[in-house]
Amino acid sequence: MHQQKVNSVTTTIGRSMVAILFLVSTTISLALCMLVSSLNDAAAINTAGSLRMQSYRLAFDIETQSPLLSSHTVAFEQSLTSPTMQALHHWYVPQKIQNHYTELVLTWQAVRSQLDQIDKDGYLAQVAPFVDRIDQFVFELQQSSENKLHLLALISAVGLLLILMVVLFTIQFTQRKIVVPLNQLMAGCKQIKQHQFALTINNNSGNELGILARTFTQMAADLDKFYSDLEQSVSEKTHRLRHANESLKVLYNCSQQLSVSRLTHHHFQHMLETLIAIDGLTAAKLIIEESNGTTTEIIVGEHQSTAWHQQQLLIDGETMGQLWWQYQLPCPDLALIENIANILSRGIYYNRAQKQTEQLLLMEERATIARELHDSLAQSLSYLKIQLTLLKRQLNVTTDSNNNQWQTVQTIDEELANAYTQLRELLSTFRLTIKEANFSEALTQLLAPLREQTSAQFSIENQLPSMALIAHNQVHLLQIIREAVLNAIKHANARHIRVCCHQHQDIISVEITDDGIGFDPSQSKLNHYGLNIMQERTSCLKGQLTIHSQIGFGSQVKLQFALSEG
Repeated sequence: MHQQKVNSVTTTIGRSMVAILFLVSTTISLALCMLVSSLNDAAAINTAGSLRMQSYRLAFDIETQSPLLSSHTVAFEQSLTSPTMQALHHWYVPQKIQNHYTELVLTWQAVRSQLDQIDKDGYLAQVAPFVDRIDQFVFELQQSSENKLHLLALISAVGLLLILMVVLFTIQFTQRKIVVPLNQLMAGCKQIKQHQFALTINNNSGNELGILARTFTQMAADLDKFYSDLEQSVSEKTHRLRHANESLKVLYNCSQQLSVSRLTHHHFQHMLETLIAIDGLTAAKLIIEESNGTTTEIIVGEHQSTAWHQQQLLIDGETMGQLWWQYQLPCPDLALIENIANILSRGIYYNRAQKQTEQLLLMEERATIARELHDSLAQSLSYLKIQLTLLKRQLNVTTDSNNNQWQTVQTIDEELANAYTQLRELLSTFRLTIKEANFSEALTQLLAPLREQTSAQFSIENQLPSMALIAHNQVHLLQIIREAVLNAIKHANARHIRVCCHQHQDIISVEITDDGIGFDPSQSKLNHYGLNIMQERTSCLKGQLTIHSQIGFGSQVKLQFALSEG
């Protein structure tokens, strides 16, 4: 309690106020004293200055023997001994001025005796030194008055400076000892209002605000402890219910993904995002295995430096892939993860079945179109070819000399052959059968009959995951590859054919190269429509088809398209 009284804020501020009051009183008192001592200075300087004029006036009177000499002598003596001049004997008048005034009075006594004797020559001889003494006396009075004014200004300046120092000290003390602690207390109150109880107010002073800050900090610590205990109790009560609810929600959301008409990459990613909603899981990774050794990898969450844990995705003994995850404490619900792994396995199997079904539907639709074309348009074209042959025979016998008719028949024959060739290529395209939904297996199945048609060596490099391709895109892609390989076999006489399929992020790249005889891409060949069909299929994929070839240096067909566009 003694330390609190010594360092009291009110005591310090009270002392500052007393010091300011003392300085103000002292400065005003000294200023008043200087002003009082200077009240007679102006009158004394004026009276002393008039003595010089009166001294010369007496010299004029004695020179002219004026009858006013006596009255002027009395007036001089009255001025010299006036109350204003007598006041120079006070204690606040400098001793030098008092001595000079006394000497001036004594000198006047000697000068007056000469005036009384009408000693003209004696007075005129002493008047000049007497006036010089009066001038020196006036100068000393003036200098004394100026010194008083300078001293008054110095006292005022020193007093004002001391008052300013005390005021600045008071402001700084108030800012450091009152304003800052109060702001800290206000900030602490706002944090308490926002339920942020973990706070510390750094105020180690021994005054009232320091005691209040330490008490407030202790109170906040107690509140933080009580609030934490309450939160922990509530958390323990609700954790099981919340975890059970989240588990059911995760399972429901994952199961909902299987109800869509077509499973895609985004549905599996959404399942993984739903999975990492489990407490403790930080990242999840789904690896879908393909028969050709390639994999599709989907990752969500933030990778940590901790170890990965995995769960095999199996369905009917067949491995669909793996589910990997990372977690932080507490440990996740492994039973829930296993259930989600089963859902993912069924999703992958369902995706493959969907794709195979769509592909079979496409193939069946194309086969139907091929049969219809064969039964209708192909039969009609065949009948026209027979009739045209009969017409040629008749023209050769009867109208052999009619060149115009013969040229018309020849033109019809060429256009009919052209239409029949186009129809044959369409039928061969539509009758292509792809039974496998997996792209790698479908590509192998596609190239198997083509290998038997040539002695060229095939080099296949396929890194496309089947998951990335929908059935529609896969059919177009396989048809483009088939057409490019068939051209290399039939027209290029290639010895080596290379097929490369890659995926970089969202871009699919397919490249078919051969070392055949090559051709000039700028010149179109008659009755060859494969390149046009390839361009049309590329347009369906919203991709870009580039063909590079040079006679004698082989050919290169390069296709690129985006999965989001295709």
